[in-house]
Amino acid sequence: MEYARLGTSGLQVSRIVLGCMSFGSPTWHSWVLNEKASAPILRKAIDLGINFFDTSDIYSAGLSEEFVGRHVLRHIPRDKVVIATITHNHSGRRPNYLGISRKQIFDAIDLTLKRMKTDYIDIYQIPRFDWETTPEETMEALHDVVKAGKTRYIGASSMLAYQFQRHQNVAEKNGWTKFTSMSNHYNLVYREEEREMIPFCRETGVGLIPWSPLARGLLAGNRKPNAGTTKRGREDQQSQNLYGHGSDFAVAAEVQKIAKKRGVKPAQIAIAWLLAKPGVTGPIIGATKAEHVTAAVEAVSIKLTTGEIAALENPYVPHSVLGFDPTGATATMR
Repeated sequence: MEYARLGTSGLQVSRIVLGCMSFGSPTWHSWVLNEKASAPILRKAIDLGINFFDTSDIYSAGLSEEFVGRHVLRHIPRDKVVIATITHNHSGRRPNYLGISRKQIFDAIDLTLKRMKTDYIDIYQIPRFDWETTPEETMEALHDVVKAGKTRYIGASSMLAYQFQRHQNVAEKNGWTKFTSMSNHYNLVYREEEREMIPFCRETGVGLIPWSPLARGLLAGNRKPNAGTTKRGREDQQSQNLYGHGSDFAVAAEVQKIAKKRGVKPAQIAIAWLLAKPGVTGPIIGATKAEHVTAAVEAVSIKLTTGEIAALENPYVPHSVLGFDPTGATATMR
């Protein structure tokens, strides 16, 4: 395993981040693994040197956080692992349950700490831009959570670059804690982040930890036009919404071609491409089998040539914004 600084922070993390969305309860999503099936995968990640785990309080209604607490934090010293979690825009409609207001942040992190049985989170993240809460309220609340010792760093996820910059500027103006990381939607079939978000993060020292590096399995060869070959590929509606349009399968075909020539898995080529991109600390990979973790770790040692990178990127065609709402039209705050 290789390790890198998260942006310009002093935090050292593994270049593979294990995403824990797949661990929890099959009643949340049919492809999610129960605790018995999840535990060996979490242990495999630890054994292979992964020290960075990413979860959320929305994954299986917090059960994923519980599993990380029991099967990661109970097995290795707390100071040797980096835990990131997201305080999510929940789907419920009761007052103060949505968004990233001061009350929501304070209530959510206390519940997360209780579920994980830990005193602090390493990186506490917001999920999207909140159209109904001011950046001032959000950033001051996150700063107070840091000063209370409940998290060491803060991070954000997919939004427009100007929205992210607005939060950072508010924090800087007031002397509050700024975001250390950006978990953005970025992979070989979705590269719109290269326009503004990635250059901004690189220029300002924010570490990138992209989500969906394999495009929900499409880049691993688990998707065919209009059909998935895995349980998640067939049943995950988000996969259908995000991927399988325009040039996506042409890019995937190039991934498979290079993988075959090198004698490796297509998923490893897709991960190696991300690891080669400036500013990317490490992709957040999902896993439902221990072998998925092993393959991802092996991908760290794959160094693509300039020609291979060009071949992978050439079929790409620009996309509309995917992975978050850029207009606020679907915002359901309160």
